[in-house]
Amino acid sequence: MRFANARLADGRRHDIEVAGGRIAALLPASNEGDLDLDGALVLPPLVDGHIHLDKTLLGLPWLPNQATGGRVADRIEAERRVRAARTVPESETGANLVRQVMASGTLHMRSHVDIDDQLGLRNLHEILKVRQLFQDLVTIQIVAFPQSGVLRSPGTAALLDAAIAEGADLLGGLDPIGIDGDLDGHLDAIFAIAERRGVGVDIHLHDLGEAGIAQINAIAGRTEAAGLQDKVAISHAFALGSVPTGVAARTADRLAEAGVAIMSHGPGGAPLPPLKLLREHGVRLFGGSDNVRDAWSPFGNGDMLERAMTIAYRANFRHDQELAFTFDMATRAAADVLGITDYGIAVGGPADFVVVEAETLAEAVAARPRRKLVVKAGRLLARDGVVVA
Repeated sequence: MRFANARLADGRRHDIEVAGGRIAALLPASNEGDLDLDGALVLPPLVDGHIHLDKTLLGLPWLPNQATGGRVADRIEAERRVRAARTVPESETGANLVRQVMASGTLHMRSHVDIDDQLGLRNLHEILKVRQLFQDLVTIQIVAFPQSGVLRSPGTAALLDAAIAEGADLLGGLDPIGIDGDLDGHLDAIFAIAERRGVGVDIHLHDLGEAGIAQINAIAGRTEAAGLQDKVAISHAFALGSVPTGVAARTADRLAEAGVAIMSHGPGGAPLPPLKLLREHGVRLFGGSDNVRDAWSPFGNGDMLERAMTIAYRANFRHDQELAFTFDMATRAAADVLGITDYGIAVGGPADFVVVEAETLAEAVAARPRRKLVVKAGRLLARDGVVVA
């Protein structure tokens, strides 16, 4: 199979020769392939570093947001009411979302899955079905996520441990102070399981100010003590954008030293971490879509090219190299954090790529054109935003 006249990110044009599901050669551009791309831009597959496949209500009738306050705890309680009334399994709505993100070019994702005293392991089992259904098309990492807290939700620690035994890949956590009110107690429980099971950690942290910074520093310390460098991430980390630059810089040094990554989705109503500062200090940054039409938010569509634009917009990025920065957060940098080593457009690499009508990475981020093609292992997965495989 030959994809002719493809424009790569460096501006050069090639024919992409595919054999056995991998890129066999990058040949001089011609018009003689099986499929002529006519100079369209070829990108590596998008990577969603933070999604909630079990939360989405995609495909169900519209449900107005029911949270009565602006606190994280208010949203948690509202969601518990919504999911208690659900009659459609999470595997069905989760599959709807996977199909949608595949059509937009995402072929790798990390999904947080709720584990608590209301659900037990039900949502894990439903998303494991989704992972099995799409196993040949996308990779799905699962984080066992204690959405209702660990200490305030009796039995959750044991459930998290059981979730890892039953197929979850990482341990999650949530605002050790803001939700559980016990920094050491929360981190003791999470890191004990992670060490025993030999898995990584990805903790939601919404808490702001010095309290949030204290938690970030504590997570960095626990990461080093457990020998989990480069296996721990903090999602959101709004505190980094709510403190003076000097504090953020010192915290960034601590994160880089401990090998703790930061995920940002370009939040609409919370402080954005100082992305350039973090990268300058050696912190690994990656992006995710977070909520997609669920009890937390009516927004989101799982399109990581659009998410790269959102992050750039929130950061007031305007130059091409800045837009390429956020594109990297949604591709290679995210793949690195997720441990996806067989990635990228290169001879010998997987024939996985996304085709868009754009000339540069910056234009692709700014314009977010419909995905002309999504290719997996050399075969067509989606065309013009619709899954065809």
